[in-house]
Amino acid sequence: MHCGPPDMVCETKIVAAEDHEALPGAKKDALLAAAGAMWPPLPAAPGPAAAPAAPPPAPGPQPLGGTGGAELPEGRGVYIREIRAAEQEAARRIFYDGIMERIPNTAFRGLRHHPRTQLLYVLLAALCFALTRSLLLTCLVPAGLLGLRYYYSRKVVLAYLDCALHTDMADIEQYYMKPPGSCFWVAVLDGNVVGIVAARAHAADNTVELLRMSVDSRFRGKGIAKALGRKVLEFALVHNYSAVVLGTTAVKVAAHKLYESLGFRHMGSSDRYVMPGMTLSLAERLFFQVRYHRYRLQLREE
Repeated sequence: MHCGPPDMVCETKIVAAEDHEALPGAKKDALLAAAGAMWPPLPAAPGPAAAPAAPPPAPGPQPLGGTGGAELPEGRGVYIREIRAAEQEAARRIFYDGIMERIPNTAFRGLRHHPRTQLLYVLLAALCFALTRSLLLTCLVPAGLLGLRYYYSRKVVLAYLDCALHTDMADIEQYYMKPPGSCFWVAVLDGNVVGIVAARAHAADNTVELLRMSVDSRFRGKGIAKALGRKVLEFALVHNYSAVVLGTTAVKVAAHKLYESLGFRHMGSSDRYVMPGMTLSLAERLFFQVRYHRYRLQLREE
């Protein structure tokens, strides 16, 4: 089984400049202001009737969706902040649930992206009819093939989860909070963790990967995923990175629209991506396929 360094089915890389230190205050504020101009604020989360207006706050960092990405007090909508030790189990649950959704998506919906596999399955059904002259058996072939696709999708995804949950997701603080250039954020709504995203540096090629982005299925459609993406893009601006490069095997169109809404450009795709957990056996090649898409967002010229 291939189980290399922790990767995700959806991952992002940020191509960095030489200086990874935090910028001086004035320059940092200017870059965050630029980030706010690039990504307009999210709509306020619904809640109880507003209290009487308070005096305007002193100038400073803005709430989620604004230029500073500052935290809001718990119970006042969605906000993004660094993960706390007590929240690691909640983060692992969101990650696990999000990846498990890939099983039916890859097995069934993803088949439409692989015309050669479709043709092979049609030929197998035709061969079954030629050998048996039985319409009943021939009609059972597609059901059997889809069942095998589900079985192998589940097998690979569970192997991938086993790799992830025994590497970086086993100790989020060690993997993401201690190394320089790395971080792990959570989206919090009413005191509960509802989304996660991580960034991790690679000194060899001056890159930072965006990993483990996932949102609790009960809270999707509220702009939380976009806010998590903005947080990493702001991180890239503050630390003087030059571009964001994203790779994903996501099947759903909504995922690709999210990347495009953040400013990413599609740079190509490949059917030869080896997902962590794959054994590359003949049966696995026949019943499990993923397409790897690459996106890029240029923040500044190198």
